[in-house]
Amino acid sequence: MSLVTRERKGAAVVLTYANPPWGTMTAAGAREMYTEAEVALGDPTVRCLILTGGVPGIFIRHYDVDELADMSARLQDGPPPSPPRADAPPPPPGFLELTDMIAATDKPVVAAINGLCQGGGFELALACDLRIATPEAASIGLPETRIGIFPGGGGTQRLPRVVGEARALEIILRGLTFTGAEAHAIGLVHELAADPLARALEMAREWEGRGAEGIAAAKRLTRAALDRPLSEGLSEERRSFLEVMRTASARLALEAARRPVEIQKV
Repeated sequence: MSLVTRERKGAAVVLTYANPPWGTMTAAGAREMYTEAEVALGDPTVRCLILTGGVPGIFIRHYDVDELADMSARLQDGPPPSPPRADAPPPPPGFLELTDMIAATDKPVVAAINGLCQGGGFELALACDLRIATPEAASIGLPETRIGIFPGGGGTQRLPRVVGEARALEIILRGLTFTGAEAHAIGLVHELAADPLARALEMAREWEGRGAEGIAAAKRLTRAALDRPLSEGLSEERRSFLEVMRTASARLALEAARRPVEIQKV
């Protein structure tokens, strides 16, 4: 049975993850989502990717605990893990590769969090650029330390970039989770919406009429801003600005903007 469905909506693609009845992420589900996301992001006519859940009340509940327990048993019986080698072949696509691809793509990716979103599910949402949640979501967060592990799918690295080190430490060390409304209040999600997917599609329509090159440069530069010195980031920003200014989409939009118009409030 397929765990992921891909649906085209205008210039956006919606990937819906469903693993009934519990809605947990699995190795097979991660591979399937990676494949579907790769196809969507490789299409130049796709301007936005949206991730959502297909089980009522669930975005992605968390990573499958049975699979994690089996992995723990295998690791205990084998040698300690070796440090990664620079010349090592890339691993087969899995959950970590999925989150890295989502974060690195030059297209906006939105998590439409329509329910439970914990552990690996929230780590996938953290890799997205924007997160929209229903206020009725019962649990959003990273509870891994409650079961003897920690967020190993990007949570310890991406959450501090969203809410700061102090709040991230509190959430991760205590294994805290929040309702949708609480998550919005502390900045874990950007917006609340009764129908997160419908709101994500509204955002996607905004990007349809905007230059893809400008959006891509804005995402790339903002994502890298905290990982390098300010002077280096400013230098790259100025170079990229001139590159985008040379594109046809920028030229046409700037010519249209010569006419005095009222900029709509988003």
